[in-house]
Amino acid sequence: MITNHTAFTSFLQRAFAATGIQTQIELASVLGINRAGISMAKKKGSVPEKWALQLADIYGLNARWLLTGRGERTARGMHQENIFPVPKVSALLCAGAGSFETSAAVKDTMFFPGGWIKHKGNPEKMVLMDILGDSMEPELREGDTVLIDQDQQTIVPGAIYALAVQDTLLIKRIERHPDKLALVSANPNYTPIFLQGDELETMRILGRVLWSSREYR
Repeated sequence: MITNHTAFTSFLQRAFAATGIQTQIELASVLGINRAGISMAKKKGSVPEKWALQLADIYGLNARWLLTGRGERTARGMHQENIFPVPKVSALLCAGAGSFETSAAVKDTMFFPGGWIKHKGNPEKMVLMDILGDSMEPELREGDTVLIDQDQQTIVPGAIYALAVQDTLLIKRIERHPDKLALVSANPNYTPIFLQGDELETMRILGRVLWSSREYR
């Protein structure tokens, strides 16, 4: 076990950068421990070696590099099999009134750590799309790229979804109400869109949003 607050912070920075994990809550989930375990280790400034070994095994990393920053980042002979390509399509998800750019043509490819992306869902059914509009700010902004698992279409409270309503593509939270659904924006300037009756037949969930990236200008 390595101890001191600087070492713990550096460990988190390396782990997040190398795995795609974005929060301490997500790290706890990957490690199979309670969130309080992360908080306690952070308070003590201690990094359990078994955490580094677990992450190294899942993501094909070098445990020594995770703990100390020394040596090669990836484990020898494992980096190729632990990288998974995900296509990015031309279609735009509108955080606003709706996007009519619906082309499924692949315009780019991004690569993710294999262990991380398999932990999140079904990599074979994932796709990347860009966002247009500001209705999901501040969580998601125009120009952000989101990762969508098309296998995850069951409505989960609090989750964000890519969806199609008639001929337009949207990105919203979905709330269940008696006899209707509400498509909810994060931006308070946008009122919810309610679908009920025959209108429900016009909506199709494309998949759940799992991750986002942002390009800073």
